[in-house]
Amino acid sequence: MDRRSFLLATGTIALSQLLIGCGGSNQAQLKVQLLKGSIPGQVVNKFQKSLKPQVQLKFSPVEQIQDLFKQLQNWQKPKATDEQGWRRYIPFQQQQKTPIADLVTLGDFWLKAAIEQQLIQPLNEQQIKQWSALDEKWKKLVTRNEQGNPDTQGKVWAAPYRWGSTVIVYNRNKFQELGWTPKDWSDLWRDGLRSRISLLNQPREVIGLVLKKLGKSYNTDNLDQVPELEKELRTLNQQVKFYSSNTYLEPLIIEDTWLAVGWSDDVLPVLARYPHLSAVIPQSGTAVWADLWVRPKNVDKETLANQWIDFCWQPAIAKQISLLSKTNSPISTNIVASDIQESFRNLLLSNREVFDKSEFLLPLSPSAIKQYESLFAKIKAA
Repeated sequence: MDRRSFLLATGTIALSQLLIGCGGSNQAQLKVQLLKGSIPGQVVNKFQKSLKPQVQLKFSPVEQIQDLFKQLQNWQKPKATDEQGWRRYIPFQQQQKTPIADLVTLGDFWLKAAIEQQLIQPLNEQQIKQWSALDEKWKKLVTRNEQGNPDTQGKVWAAPYRWGSTVIVYNRNKFQELGWTPKDWSDLWRDGLRSRISLLNQPREVIGLVLKKLGKSYNTDNLDQVPELEKELRTLNQQVKFYSSNTYLEPLIIEDTWLAVGWSDDVLPVLARYPHLSAVIPQSGTAVWADLWVRPKNVDKETLANQWIDFCWQPAIAKQISLLSKTNSPISTNIVASDIQESFRNLLLSNREVFDKSEFLLPLSPSAIKQYESLFAKIKAA
């Protein structure tokens, strides 16, 4: 049930190669490849009605962010030459490549690689009216240098349109028996939870939550500077029944575990179906992820692409995306408690104080990445 593959469809119109428009040969087109379930069909319909003159919209949903990234890579591969024309006699070679899209969904964690590999081009934020309405935290996330690292002097490479966080989800009945409820990362070390926890099989997430518990950053570049880290990880490991990024919620549902750490867009659909489960964003802050719009390299149609990005950032539309896809919005939308089902409120009602304490998983140096992976493997093998 990876955050990038378990997808929310509730409350959205199925976008299965959604094609809107008359389709005249001279009609302008906007081709978008997006993460399935991340944009409600109603929003696409409203955008179509707002366009004058008419534009043909082609929205193609893709199951996983990883597949979207691979598509970006495929579009930039050199075209094979066929000087003697023999390829036309091979049936497989007659299949055409997927036409390059004007906009693509990408996760923030993939942004550095997309820039480094020259798969995408910068946006012209001056032509996007709502850019000024974005919080500085979002602007910093997508302003990067040519190596894909955050840089205030860099260019704007993407536009965030929804976000979520790493959360704690737990069996409310079991915790009533314990006499307390989880509120922060430090609760994972408490008595009564030995072999009752499932964690994501992700070094940055697991080591990051321990760093956060110790008052450090998720993006700590040198773990050797945190001497108590390994001891804390070993103690936490005793509480963990297993690690998984795909099936961490199933044991919680059948009460094999009592608490899990996972991504909010995995957790929210489960809360709707299993009322004995509750979720909370840790008070000391957590990891934040974002889905972004990026422009593949060598595509034009900048005006139409900017219009779509701007449309997603209009407060009323941003609110609709947030409520129907059950995620948060980078734009202030004035969502109130009455807008949201009670079981979701902890995750969807923005808490500015907690958000300010939370962090994006930013790029680390190769040596730091190796350090995280090595320590994580060492702890799990203990």
